[in-house]
Amino acid sequence: MYKIDFKHPCHVYFMGIGGISMSGFAELLHSIGFTISGSDSKESKITKHLETIGINIIYGQRAENITKNIDLVVFTAAISENNPEFMAAKELGIPMISRAEMVGQVMKNYETPIAISGTHGKTTTTSMVSHIFLAAEKDPTISVGGILKAIDGNLRIGKSGNFITEACEYTNSFLSFFPKISVILNIEEDHMDFFKDINDIRASFTKFAHRLPEDGTLIINGEIDNHEEITKDLTCKVITYGFDREKDYFAADNIEFDKDGFGSYDLYINNTFKKRIQLSVVGRHNISNSMAALAVAYTTGIPIETAEEGLAEFRGTDRRFQLKGKREGVTIIDDYAHHPTEIKATLESAKRFPANSIWCVFQPHTYTRTKAFLPEFAEALSLADHVVLTDIYAAREVDPGDISSRNILELLKEKGTDAYYFSSFSEIESFLLEKCTNGDLLITMGAGDVVSIGESLLNK
Repeated sequence: MYKIDFKHPCHVYFMGIGGISMSGFAELLHSIGFTISGSDSKESKITKHLETIGINIIYGQRAENITKNIDLVVFTAAISENNPEFMAAKELGIPMISRAEMVGQVMKNYETPIAISGTHGKTTTTSMVSHIFLAAEKDPTISVGGILKAIDGNLRIGKSGNFITEACEYTNSFLSFFPKISVILNIEEDHMDFFKDINDIRASFTKFAHRLPEDGTLIINGEIDNHEEITKDLTCKVITYGFDREKDYFAADNIEFDKDGFGSYDLYINNTFKKRIQLSVVGRHNISNSMAALAVAYTTGIPIETAEEGLAEFRGTDRRFQLKGKREGVTIIDDYAHHPTEIKATLESAKRFPANSIWCVFQPHTYTRTKAFLPEFAEALSLADHVVLTDIYAAREVDPGDISSRNILELLKEKGTDAYYFSSFSEIESFLLEKCTNGDLLITMGAGDVVSIGESLLNK
């Protein structure tokens, strides 16, 4: 595999440079003297920002974009081998590495690389850890899979040895990483277009845990089923967190939620009370995420009092239970949830709000995920009072013709849930304008472009 020489910057071309992770690392390499260029399918806020700092971006992926003056091509998991740029780079003999391999090489340049993994909660927990390190004045370099207001984007370039990033299991990407501290938040079935089953996923996370050096630390959720199977042969330090004071090294007890749904709890470390923790985000799942973040702080020597200050300042990232605004008494929230477990957590959090009715506009994400979790989607969505379904967001997939949003609709109606399907966003907006009333809570939900529905309603 090609090794990046960070002492001798070269010209790196990013295929899919507008992605939230790719863009961050493109900017990072640009900041240390590399010549960066790249391509993406369309212009976005992210690509516009990259252009303002001097990165050349081409819209549309064509063979002629790849020229001989490019020293290295970085590509994402979404790029296929028949992509015209990929084939052109191969024909010209230009070295190519995946995004994950590039991230792994970047991590090696830091004294304390921290990788946060899990089926859900990576962006939120990475953001929490980032807030803590900023509060502790640790000057970290941060790469987060969302827009974090504290750093005004998805990337912060620090000057210390601290590097904080998400670690995604899809296509085994995180097996190219070299962390000193790793977090495993949860392990569930997802990305079934790549993994065979839950055992295949667990095996991947086990390999990820074993990438830690002997002087490293694994922080793992004690609620993960049979987590000892993952940690049994590790030579590094292992810290568990969860809701059992007798079993977990970090534990939450006496949990309460205020009128806004924000959680607070008594933090116990090694079954000894340490502090009452107050969060500024909603839901039990974020209490769990915050304990993982506190365990990272503890491992790196940050005092709990300082860590709590950082957590208190964290009010979420874009598209994570994000308040978009109000229209005629209807509160509009947007959330990135696209897996049944995430949907359940979001809707359970929503139920703590003083709303007349909860409306959920859900956009399924990928055909394989929708098909794999069809009953689970219906079960989770039935927590809402009213559900409106859009067409499936295809992302990287092609419609197989055997699954659609109507399949979820049928199951919801069987459960007695008030549910609807519309083929266009404009129809959904008209329907919601008629049906949502003062005091209702409207959540647009999904990993695609469903967020535009709420934004459009606010502008009407």
